[in-house]
Amino acid sequence: MLINFFTSLREAQIPVSLREYLTLCEALSRDLADKSVEEFYFLARSCLVKDERNLDKFDRVFGQVFNGLESGADMVEKAEIPAEWLKQLAEKFLTEEEKKEIAALGWDKLMETLKKRLEEQNGRHQGGNKWIGTAGTSPFGAYGYNPEGVRIGQDGNRNFRAVKVWDKREFKDLDGAEELGPRNVKLALRRLRKLARTGAADELDLESTIGATARQGYLDVKMRPERRNAVKVLLLLDIGGSMDWHIQQVEELFAAARSEFKHLEHFYFHNCLYESVWKDNRRRHSERVATWDLLHTFPHDYKLIFVGDAAMSPYEIVMAGGSVEHHNAEAGNVWLERALACWPHAVWLNPTPESHWAYTQSIGMVQRIIENRMFPLTLEGIDAAMKELAR
Repeated sequence: MLINFFTSLREAQIPVSLREYLTLCEALSRDLADKSVEEFYFLARSCLVKDERNLDKFDRVFGQVFNGLESGADMVEKAEIPAEWLKQLAEKFLTEEEKKEIAALGWDKLMETLKKRLEEQNGRHQGGNKWIGTAGTSPFGAYGYNPEGVRIGQDGNRNFRAVKVWDKREFKDLDGAEELGPRNVKLALRRLRKLARTGAADELDLESTIGATARQGYLDVKMRPERRNAVKVLLLLDIGGSMDWHIQQVEELFAAARSEFKHLEHFYFHNCLYESVWKDNRRRHSERVATWDLLHTFPHDYKLIFVGDAAMSPYEIVMAGGSVEHHNAEAGNVWLERALACWPHAVWLNPTPESHWAYTQSIGMVQRIIENRMFPLTLEGIDAAMKELAR
């Protein structure tokens, strides 16, 4: 497993040497990790990572290689629900026929029933179809199955059916220094260009210098502003959840956009645009930017680019309170329409293969809202999106 870990780090373009790998092996032979997954993580990171810019990539590789190992850390915030109710004793696996027999409650009934269960329940429950518990078909709890439910105390998605998540989830900023794959990503973005000479005159104007020198009879140096891309871009990035599968693709796009557009502003959102966005995922709960402020800060000549898989519960788009993480006073489609009214030149880049879009109801809903200006996050898709924005 350690050899696989070493090769996976190299494949992720983290510069790990054989000497560093042997140092880690020696440290393990002396039991410096103390048979703890958490201690092993910090030991491996200190031995193998030399540049803090590679920490995010190291975390992703570590999670993939050692997925499933037991850890003593309890990373989930349980609110006021007792922790012993949420212990996973057995996951619920159902056949497709059994899944079809379980009915969805609908949004209003689901929220009303959850409130009632919290008032009535006074003990832990496993299995069954009513109480908050584990390994059952109740709409509330963890490690079971329900077509529409509130996920409480479960580490990550299993069936992608939850319409609300009662957890505190941590996201990471995208790595703007990610090495690009094919440089064609940058070339595709260059279709959106409007070159202009603005700013300080810091570039030699050779033709004017020669003409002025000939006329004056002495050296007359002429300077001019450098030609720069004058296009202004507002980039709104979906982060966390199912977007974790597309991090590398989005980081390549993000790094290319930062190098191509001088006037680039970026913000994060989760699943759908609501009343606030944020710049730093580590502080997303404490340092948010009101979406109204965005609408009144960036002029209409900005080009708006959404990046996200648009995979979510339909309630997140059309219902007040439908957000998976908080109670939103207004539905997501209201905020999307406001953004499109403010920045009419807008596109949506979707990292999910276009052939799969028809299987997700929410993708079709977002496509209609954005007037079919959704494009796949491929070279051809980026090229088509930039042509659309340049119109």
